[in-house]
Amino acid sequence: MSVHDGSRGFASDNYAGAHPEVLQAIAAANSGHQPAYGGDEWTARLVETMRSLLGDQVEVFPVFNGTGANVTALTSLMPRWGAVVTTSTAHINTDEGGAPERVSGLKLLTVDTPDGKLTPELVDRQAWGWGDEHRAQPLAVSITQTTELGTLYTVDEVRAIADHAHERGMAVHMDGARIANAAAALDVPLRDFTTDAGVDILSFG
Repeated sequence: MSVHDGSRGFASDNYAGAHPEVLQAIAAANSGHQPAYGGDEWTARLVETMRSLLGDQVEVFPVFNGTGANVTALTSLMPRWGAVVTTSTAHINTDEGGAPERVSGLKLLTVDTPDGKLTPELVDRQAWGWGDEHRAQPLAVSITQTTELGTLYTVDEVRAIADHAHERGMAVHMDGARIANAAAALDVPLRDFTTDAGVDILSFG
């Protein structure tokens, strides 16, 4: 798609320039002096905002971009011999330059799906072999909301996966690549299909 023919590409949120309000906010933050490394008022405001959306128990760790968010989130969930069950179409598998495996040292255990969505039954195709020293240990499930194929997890579907994973001692990661679209389509607050549905860690950029 040419960027000169007047058409618009929506393959990624960074295809477009920054909204004027974003630029104004950056300019406003770029004045005066603030402590570094999270001690500034802007990080405090971010934490306050995220807690209002996701719950008071939420901890916030700003990173550079979505890949950094996914790598940091997944790394925090498991040791180096851990593995993540995800779809074969997941962004962490098909994009990001192999960063989750390269940087985190973890293993992605992928499952083919007809619609880009996991189910408890599909998770079980790779969630096995705990205690087997020859197999990377499945310790997390990663889902994308909205998925790379444009499909959407309902609140009940997220909760079913989370309950299933937790029963097996696995954590649940959500790649919130298009999380605002999901909230709009579901017409529910963000926390309904994230923290309240059992998601342990959420990343988006």
